[in-house]
Amino acid sequence: MKLIIDSGSTKTDWCLTFGEKKIKTVKSEGINPFFQSDEIIARIFRDSIAELQIPNTLSGIYFYGAGIRKEMSNRLHDIILKAINYNTIKNSNLTISVEGDLLGAARALCQHEEGIACILGTGSNSCLYDGSKIIDNTPPLGFILGDEGSGAVLGIKFLNALYKRRLPNSLLEEFEKEQKLSLTEIIERVYRQPMPNRFLASLSNFIHKHIETDEVMEIIIEHFRMFFKNNIDRYNRKDLPVNFIGSMAFHYHKQLNDCALSEGYTIGKIVTSPIDGLIKYHNKHR
Repeated sequence: MKLIIDSGSTKTDWCLTFGEKKIKTVKSEGINPFFQSDEIIARIFRDSIAELQIPNTLSGIYFYGAGIRKEMSNRLHDIILKAINYNTIKNSNLTISVEGDLLGAARALCQHEEGIACILGTGSNSCLYDGSKIIDNTPPLGFILGDEGSGAVLGIKFLNALYKRRLPNSLLEEFEKEQKLSLTEIIERVYRQPMPNRFLASLSNFIHKHIETDEVMEIIIEHFRMFFKNNIDRYNRKDLPVNFIGSMAFHYHKQLNDCALSEGYTIGKIVTSPIDGLIKYHNKHR
């Protein structure tokens, strides 16, 4: 029995598996060690593991998360181990693996085939995968310096256009009424409150609702076009399919596909979550 965990900045999927069968799944808030303290992350782990009611027959925990870099792997490993002990799960042979969400996306999307794997959710990332490991990665740089294609940056571009009066005034009025937000409150959420990337990405629902507005469509198209130009072009591999995981890719698949074709790329898979692909991958690699 294995526990596979896929975590982004907004949500975390926890799946207890036996072979390729899902035994139990739960969802929790996102985990990102770049933004969250050890105490917050530990609480999420303790609560989620308790909810799953994991037996002592658990053989492995495979965590894939946003914000995981080499220097953070040991930190997450220790938090997981403490959460396991807290929930009195005992197995001296238990495997604990901590990897970045990008490798998780590549394994889920490409399995053992060469390809380009991308994440388009609250944040964004991409890599060139050789069927075994990541061999190239354009640094995403986060939602302030980069993250083209992400929900957070789309939120930034939309708010900029909205309040710089590049969008119809009627759309501004509808936005403030529906979201119950003023410009002052938006500034507060972005600059002073924690996890501004989550807030910005949450605006995608309103943006998608108005996707037929010409000015909104222009923002979306340019958003994805810059993702290809600033990230995927760096790999010089237009012969490979470009595969995607994440809510942004799934909900804006038509616009994403149009941008891919215009930039000379072919879209492969688009899925909302890597869990099913990771279950398949880890079932074949015990």
